[in-house]
Amino acid sequence: MRSLAYWCVPILVFGLAACGARAQAAAPGAAITLDEAIRRAEANEPAYAAAIAGARIAGLDRSIARAALLPSVDFHNQGIYTQPLRTPGQTTTSDSSPRFIANNGVREYMSQGVVTETLGMSQVGDLRRADAAALQALAEQEIARRGLVAAVTEMFYGALAAQSRTAIATRAHAEAADFVSLTEKREQAREAAHADAVKAQLEEQQRARELEDAQLAEEKARLELGILLFPDPRTPYQLAADATPPALANRAEVEAAAAKNNPELKSAFAAVSVANAEVMAARGAYLPSLVLNYTYGIDAAQFAVNSPDHARNLGYAASVTVDLPVWDWLSTQHKVKQSTIRRDVARVTLSATQRRLIAQLDEAYAEAATAQNQLASLDRSVQSAAESLRLTKLRYTGGEATVLEVVDAQSAFVTAENAREDGRVRYRAALANLQTLTGTM
Repeated sequence: MRSLAYWCVPILVFGLAACGARAQAAAPGAAITLDEAIRRAEANEPAYAAAIAGARIAGLDRSIARAALLPSVDFHNQGIYTQPLRTPGQTTTSDSSPRFIANNGVREYMSQGVVTETLGMSQVGDLRRADAAALQALAEQEIARRGLVAAVTEMFYGALAAQSRTAIATRAHAEAADFVSLTEKREQAREAAHADAVKAQLEEQQRARELEDAQLAEEKARLELGILLFPDPRTPYQLAADATPPALANRAEVEAAAAKNNPELKSAFAAVSVANAEVMAARGAYLPSLVLNYTYGIDAAQFAVNSPDHARNLGYAASVTVDLPVWDWLSTQHKVKQSTIRRDVARVTLSATQRRLIAQLDEAYAEAATAQNQLASLDRSVQSAAESLRLTKLRYTGGEATVLEVVDAQSAFVTAENAREDGRVRYRAALANLQTLTGTM
């Protein structure tokens, strides 16, 4: 029982914490706007979190590379005892020499502050590479953010469209049920054949199945969006969006924003800078490196500032070392070739990114413009289909239209309404894609 309680208590605490987090997430009564959905998604999406972490790590790499150009300071403390070397007839070891000739005495104490500075082209190249890599990581973070924004926008309006389709299916089912009642009344009054009532019943059954499918699609869309919004995707929520979508900017503004703010271009340029810095660092191995060293402290037979004969043990030493590379079995040459190959690939990637951006910009703008132009036409189609359904039902009631005409009018009205919802989502998604390319979202 004790072991059971040992495990149950943490589980209970975790469950209460999860319920508290769920309640906290669902506590606000206001409906969730697109901006709020994006903010929540940025806090919950793992790929975007990884991009942020990558940018922060690259920033620390730049700090580390910069520190490599600055002097390093160490405080060195060491005590050495060496076996003394005794000569025949010697009775004491106080004035004996150490047995190891590399050591300075039988007892040696060192307490020194050491300042070392290493100067070379490789360190400068590493710093430039780290700077460019940090800029590239920031661009990749922005790419991840914009991709997330575009995905959330499409899911947000997709969920709204699924909600609208459910309302459309509900109205269509109610319309079909009313038509069943109308046909049955006309059949009883001997104004219509039994086949009309059967056809109306079949249509009502089909609309009922479509309503169930619409409700299922809405629930799926809400759960998929809820994954990015809440700790528990089953948390109930409402969505709020502007009734009128924003207008499409003119072509000149879009092209100027894309040339200035596109993160894919920034990432590609940064990748070329990284490759150039790697070439510079590799070629730096051909050049001499300079090492400056300054040491201050004691290196004496006593761990004291002054020796027994009152001599000063404190002192300093300075050294300058120049290392000249002579032969390394062509490893430096091969490293330079490797970095040059990677630089060529980065330049090709940059060129391809520029071409792809041009094509994507034209495609996205054409898609958004076409979708925007069709919005008014879709609204008119819905109005026309609604009027056609009304008139057809009046004609059927007066005995001038067949049941097939009514069913066709009902189907046309539902199709027009669903097409309008698809058109709205299409325009929102195209606009989000265009704003992602231009950095205006």
